[in-house]
Amino acid sequence: MKLLFGNKKEDLLSRLKKQDPAAQKIFYEQNVRKYLSIAKSYVSDLYQAEDCVIKAFCKIFKHIESFRNEGNFEGWARRIVVNECLNFIKSHKTVFYIDDINPSFLVEVHEEEVAFDFNAQELLDQLPDAYRMVFNLYVLEGLSHQEISDTLQISVSVSKTQLFRAKEKLRTLYLQQKKTMKNEHIQR
Repeated sequence: MKLLFGNKKEDLLSRLKKQDPAAQKIFYEQNVRKYLSIAKSYVSDLYQAEDCVIKAFCKIFKHIESFRNEGNFEGWARRIVVNECLNFIKSHKTVFYIDDINPSFLVEVHEEEVAFDFNAQELLDQLPDAYRMVFNLYVLEGLSHQEISDTLQISVSVSKTQLFRAKEKLRTLYLQQKKTMKNEHIQR
């Protein structure tokens, strides 16, 4: 992340730490779409996702001094976006976690070949909040079930259950969407 200010090359991060408005604008413009995409994967309503992103940018700029160059700055900033989304969900919605897996759901799942266009974000938006949060933290953020448990203050078994159910729900939604598209194609 390098910037050109006049004839000097300066590190964008150091300019951000100095609260330089030009650096903040550049950082915002470089990352707003990516962060909105992240937020949309947690918060299905676009306007609420945008609010989360704006709050995340404010926190990034306000707390930039707490980044100690011990790791990846992009990962640090992404984590703030994710945490802002999780805080929003916790404060605005009631999320219920179901603790046990019904053994009848434990059937072998065969992956089918994807032979049609589908919108993954549309499928994710249809997941219940609890499923979507655990799915995103596990699949997109790469957190372990223990880390998800600590983050969401749920048990590890609840995390595993929610992930399992999210995958099952996504599979069902995918198959429904595939069937609908196939029927539309036949009718043409």
